[in-house]
Amino acid sequence: MTGAFVIYGDSRSGNCLKVRWTADLVGLDYDWVETDIMQGQSRTEAFLKLNPSGQTPTMVLPDGRPLAQSNAIILYIAELTRSALIPQDAYARAKMNEWLFWEQYSHEPYIAVRRFLKLLAGKGDDEIDARLLTRGRAALERMERAVGESPYLAGDALSLADIALVAYTRVAHEGGFDLSGFPNVRAWVARVEGDLSLKPAAQPAEAL
Repeated sequence: MTGAFVIYGDSRSGNCLKVRWTADLVGLDYDWVETDIMQGQSRTEAFLKLNPSGQTPTMVLPDGRPLAQSNAIILYIAELTRSALIPQDAYARAKMNEWLFWEQYSHEPYIAVRRFLKLLAGKGDDEIDARLLTRGRAALERMERAVGESPYLAGDALSLADIALVAYTRVAHEGGFDLSGFPNVRAWVARVEGDLSLKPAAQPAEAL
């Protein structure tokens, strides 16, 4: 390995990808270790020593200290590199953190979980709690209003809030969420994908 940092992540996971995108954007030198959670690779004895919760992503610092939780990791990376991804203005910075907390409490538990159940666990709609769809749509409605008022979630420039929330929003259709009714969200997704130099996520034909 050649990188100073090591990031363990599953490339199918938005939580893992947000870490990789942030690291790439700021030019962090790291090694990516693909970790297939469906094959139990995050539950091995060696991995659990790094992260007792057995979750990806997990980052190991050059001195061997591990760090877990995606939003904590991207905050660490941005602070370490003094990145503009963290606004200097105190209020804008607080709004960024507000969105980071909201993402893990009111967005990821519904949109990401429903995507996991459909895409990776192979569950049918009748096997999935209907509340996930209802609450996921409510999250998208909240975002639709926000990005209708400003180009980014925490103001006029890309921040960690946008990276955190675009990860699962851009693939929400894989969880059964139709983004065609959220034009502001779709424009924001395209804007952030462009900022991150990402190939647009494939959308179902009817949503194009």
